[in-house]
Amino acid sequence: MPDDVVLLPSLGRPASDFTDLVHRLENNSYTAHPIEPPRSVAAGANLHDVAAGVVTQLSERGVRSFHLVGHAFGNRLARMIAADFPDHIASLTLLAAGGYVPIPATVLESLVACFDTSLPIDEHVHHVGRAFFAPGHDPSSWASGWMPEVASWQTAALEATEMEDWWDATAPHVLVIQGLADAVAPPRTAGAMSMTTLMWPGSLRSPMPGTP
Repeated sequence: MPDDVVLLPSLGRPASDFTDLVHRLENNSYTAHPIEPPRSVAAGANLHDVAAGVVTQLSERGVRSFHLVGHAFGNRLARMIAADFPDHIASLTLLAAGGYVPIPATVLESLVACFDTSLPIDEHVHHVGRAFFAPGHDPSSWASGWMPEVASWQTAALEATEMEDWWDATAPHVLVIQGLADAVAPPRTAGAMSMTTLMWPGSLRSPMPGTP
């Protein structure tokens, strides 16, 4: 089994969201590869293209076989990589795997507002909290780091790809970790996937092992 772990962040979010998890992995003798999303991609790129870009980047680092962890949007990209490059994947871990159950209108409003950097800080943090954090948890850790231009091309790439191309992708070992209080990826989404699922108390909008 490889000791390389590839980490794919959420929509419009930086690889630094995984900093704590990177330290934990490296303290347990794994080599972590948090993937920073590019600021832009070629016009018309779809999720297949983005997946190929990640694998090319890893190949340039000498990494061919790896454990793959995807958070939120990153879970969709992870499944795309698993579908297109199955020989590279030792295991697949999906955090906050959405995409099946529609997002409630008020939550979708807050998700969109997270990328509006012109909002007053208090209003912005309110939206971050409603979309990404369970009640009683401090969303200020995600007050910054939002990249609207990245979210824009990621959304376009996802919309240019048939859901069936990635939804049923699998790997030799698969684990889905779903937050019971996740507003964007409700726990019933897990019921649509034939995979081992761990239900996490709270939300997984912020990557484990944070405090969502």
